[in-house]
Amino acid sequence: MHISILTFDGFNELDSLIAFGILHRIKKPDWRVSIAGPTTRLRSMNGLDIASHITLEEAGRADAVLVGSGIKTREVVASEEIMARLQLDTSRQLLGAQCSGTLILAKLGLLDKVPACTDLTTKPWVQEAGVEVLNQPFFARGNLATAGGCLASSYLAAWVIARLEGIDAAQSAIHYVAPVGEKDEYVARMMENIAQFLPEPVVAAQRQA
Repeated sequence: MHISILTFDGFNELDSLIAFGILHRIKKPDWRVSIAGPTTRLRSMNGLDIASHITLEEAGRADAVLVGSGIKTREVVASEEIMARLQLDTSRQLLGAQCSGTLILAKLGLLDKVPACTDLTTKPWVQEAGVEVLNQPFFARGNLATAGGCLASSYLAAWVIARLEGIDAAQSAIHYVAPVGEKDEYVARMMENIAQFLPEPVVAAQRQA
């Protein structure tokens, strides 16, 4: 199972790296989490340099793709070259976007008639793209999910894990990273935000466990 996080220059560290860390809580031989970028080296909005693991084209073949945000997202969507490299498809992939990453999904035409979450700065740009913006941290419909606010990246990661490995695995991953003394509350909040958007077979499997 391959999960890729799309990351661009000027990326928000909280969006890409929190999800990256939580997704790595699944310890299975066939579970792979990668950072995908348009170049081999990427610099964050605060000057952190990281290497991308795979290309944008390779991310198009992943089982799940999360689109991170950053201060240069409008430059990304204005680049015909970069946007042409993003071959994403909800019929064969789980797709999620964080904050201004939602604008990328909108410009790719993937949010047609699907309301979405984003951060307050990006909200007017997503609305200009014809997408209804919700005042909540997380929303999903089918194989498509969006989150608003940096720390809501944990909800996106938990949603991906719940969809691919089940609710127990998602709860365990969030429990591990949650603050000591507040772990039960964190897990409960996570479930409150994502459970209503999980397919019935996933919820049914949890009931039977």
